[in-house]
Amino acid sequence: MEKGYRLSAATGLHKGDRDYQQDQVALFAHARANGCVMGVVADGMGGRTGGRKAADQVMLTARQLFERYAPDSEDATAVLRQIGEEAHLIIKLTAIAAEQEPHSTMAAFIINVGGECHWAHTGDSRLYHFRGARLVRRTKDQSYVQALVDQGELTEDEAAVHPKSNVLLGCLGTEEAPKFDVHYIPQLQIGDALLACTDGLWHYFTPEELGSVLHSLPPREASEFLIDKARTRAMGGGDNLALAIVKVEPLQNNQPVVGSAFSPLR
Repeated sequence: MEKGYRLSAATGLHKGDRDYQQDQVALFAHARANGCVMGVVADGMGGRTGGRKAADQVMLTARQLFERYAPDSEDATAVLRQIGEEAHLIIKLTAIAAEQEPHSTMAAFIINVGGECHWAHTGDSRLYHFRGARLVRRTKDQSYVQALVDQGELTEDEAAVHPKSNVLLGCLGTEEAPKFDVHYIPQLQIGDALLACTDGLWHYFTPEELGSVLHSLPPREASEFLIDKARTRAMGGGDNLALAIVKVEPLQNNQPVVGSAFSPLR
């Protein structure tokens, strides 16, 4: 990516119409590599406390491993897989100790200095890459209805309202080892945007709508707009939702390379 860019970012979190919050989201700026950032969302499942503990474990593992990540010498995709694998094992151990069945999705990305991007996901939390308002790529859900779509038995529209749309074929904390779908973007460009979000958000939008909002609004305003619109469209039946947005913007005079919306690692 050419010099003279900055990353601006925002997160959003809402419990929807549920009694408790099981989604979690985080954006981290690398402490030793200015311009290296990670975003992660997790949708916890399994009882009032079990799902929240599972999602919290994804965040904790992500934070710990990203703190130790060496961008110059380590493979970012391997780190993302390690985050998922370690969180998976700890969630399984928690289930044994607590006699619960906690699970969690994970959708995470790392942007390295210079603009290369790696992402990984398991479950039905999604990652989107937009160039301007145009969708370049999104993850494919590891879900029952997505499998039916792949087999030609359902359309995307039918899948969205299918009664088993929340049945997952893969996630963290299950008996079987999770499968991680990964993707590599050699170089992000000015005008690109990344969105990581749980199904409580993406369920209410087409990719075209998401791309239009991310292209036309700054990350904080886009996050607030999408949450408000999702809440309206849910009509009182909304799930928890979480999202993280990162946009690549031209560098203006006296602006930091990384936007101030990032939380420093502690």
